[in-house]
Amino acid sequence: MSPTIIIVALSLFCALLLLLLLRLKREFDEYKKQEAERLGEARQKAIEQSRAVLGGKFVEQLTPYLPDFKYDPTEARFIGSPLDFVIFPGLAQGEPREVVFLEVKTGKSKLTPAERKLQKLIEAGKVRWELIQYSPERGKR
Repeated sequence: MSPTIIIVALSLFCALLLLLLLRLKREFDEYKKQEAERLGEARQKAIEQSRAVLGGKFVEQLTPYLPDFKYDPTEARFIGSPLDFVIFPGLAQGEPREVVFLEVKTGKSKLTPAERKLQKLIEAGKVRWELIQYSPERGKR
């Protein structure tokens, strides 16, 4: 084989290799660009979700002082989880009439499965009073 043919063949091989590398670099650059966009969108979505959650928690805390709240705010106790409030209508006058469990939702949020189960238990009357009384001398009941 003549040296000229070998040089031409190696030159063609190098040119093809260079074209392949350029194509792979272009594809990789496009992939990086798409991933950066996807990551930016995911970050933005996470920020929006976080704001929605924080906004919801803020509204939960303020609920007793908003116009739609139909109870005396001094009779509401915020517990936050698994339900937001326990309300004792009439307690401020020394005559509690009932106990109300209240959940606050904002936007499109819905009851969680646990909240739905609690709602059913409460509506079915599966609620009771218990007292734990400790002895001052020994910490016993």
